[in-house]
Amino acid sequence: MDITSVVGTLLGILAVFGGALLEGLHMSDIMQPTAAIIVFGGTFGAALVSYPPQDIRKAASMFPLIYQKVELDVRPVIEEIVRIATIARKEGVLAIEGQRESIVNPLFKKTIKYVIDGFEPNTVKEIIDTEIILALEEEETAGKVYEGAGGYSPTIGIIGAVLGLIHVMKSLDDPSKIGSGIAVAFVATVYGVGAANLLLIPWGTKLQRKAAQRAIQKEVVKIGVVGIQEGLNPHFLQEKLEVFVEEHLRADGEHK
Repeated sequence: MDITSVVGTLLGILAVFGGALLEGLHMSDIMQPTAAIIVFGGTFGAALVSYPPQDIRKAASMFPLIYQKVELDVRPVIEEIVRIATIARKEGVLAIEGQRESIVNPLFKKTIKYVIDGFEPNTVKEIIDTEIILALEEEETAGKVYEGAGGYSPTIGIIGAVLGLIHVMKSLDDPSKIGSGIAVAFVATVYGVGAANLLLIPWGTKLQRKAAQRAIQKEVVKIGVVGIQEGLNPHFLQEKLEVFVEEHLRADGEHK
């Protein structure tokens, strides 16, 4: 589980609701079903119009990844690549066939078959590059769906507030209802802005960030598969993979 995502979500929600309660508001003042229907229903409808069905399905299927920990330790993958490279170096590429079922990493297990089948090195590299790019685009698109929805929800919240104010204006003959009516109207704005900045936009950002992290592991597999096909010395290949990972982690740290 990604503890930072869980803590961040809970902290944001508790801070808003906790602050409201400290100000003397009651939960009944904040929990307004009508405002929730307008904001969340309107936001979802706008997202459906903006994105094709496959993007919506992808975003929904990737939602659990927001709160799942992405394994950044690529050492097991490197060890697996070096093990297969050693077998290929000693016994030949065809000897890898008997080891395929023992390979844990799914991308490595799939793409090493191209080497066994005798594909050209450039062809193998192009196939893996295409898989990496497509996977990265799909995962980043899922993040953009949430970010897009986060762009709509504040405006939908304003629409809900305006609708509430329209209802209040019809009650001007009863001053006792004006104050409470305006308060209820602005709850929709709170829902819209809160959903965007506490949930939707952070979800989108996290998915895109994790997509980039997952791509590093896939790049390691690509370098390993091409290295095995080229007959690189396993120790040299291991050093090459470790240097690649260190450079990316260093660059990642500099961009934070």
